[in-house]
Amino acid sequence: MCGRFTSVTPPDVLAEIFGASAEASDTPFAPNYNVAPTTRILAVAHDSANQRRLGRFSWGLVPGWAKDRSGAARLINARSETVFEKPSFRPSIPGRRCLIPMDGFYEWRTVYPGARAAKAPKEPVYVTRSDGNPLAIAGLWATWKSDDGSTLRTCCVITTAANGVMSPIHDRMPVIVEPDDWSDWLDRDLSDRDRLGEIMVPAAESVLTFVDVSTRVNSIRNNSPDLIEPIERSSDHL
Repeated sequence: MCGRFTSVTPPDVLAEIFGASAEASDTPFAPNYNVAPTTRILAVAHDSANQRRLGRFSWGLVPGWAKDRSGAARLINARSETVFEKPSFRPSIPGRRCLIPMDGFYEWRTVYPGARAAKAPKEPVYVTRSDGNPLAIAGLWATWKSDDGSTLRTCCVITTAANGVMSPIHDRMPVIVEPDDWSDWLDRDLSDRDRLGEIMVPAAESVLTFVDVSTRVNSIRNNSPDLIEPIERSSDHL
């Protein structure tokens, strides 16, 4: 599961990291400490000439065949195990894959006040790379045309089973693509299921670290650097 993340690194720096050309944008970049679904986000994808470009996509996939864009908020994540079969994702996986840069992402850990409760409260943690570099998250993209002829470019995050670091927090995690796999993942001419499956696996346990953070992140109205500041939390109920 991935439903909230941070986007702090400027586009020019990301373009250099990913070896991509940055598309021009009429929207000035501003650090976002609480990126929510349907937000316009940065992603790296290959253009029609198979060259890397960093551009803006709306988070929440709208397949080209959709009647409208109302389902975008429900398609922010795609399960790696079913991307080749699900109608919403199947058209994108062969040649419309992207990398979504994140400085970190939030996940919510269930609080255990004794026995597990069906609606137990949850507490947020902030997950980053152990080496301090931005995360390169596997994604899919699509284009959708409205009745007035305008085009909307959208994307979603691919998730996989949690690794040992994430499993105490959640049973799913985003697919993290390491630099050695970026070329294959972005290559629009590569559609081999076995090779793509090798990439869509849980990250090595040494890749990630996390800290407890304030429940202020629960509200998308809050968007400031203090959201990612570590806090002390009692371990009595965990």
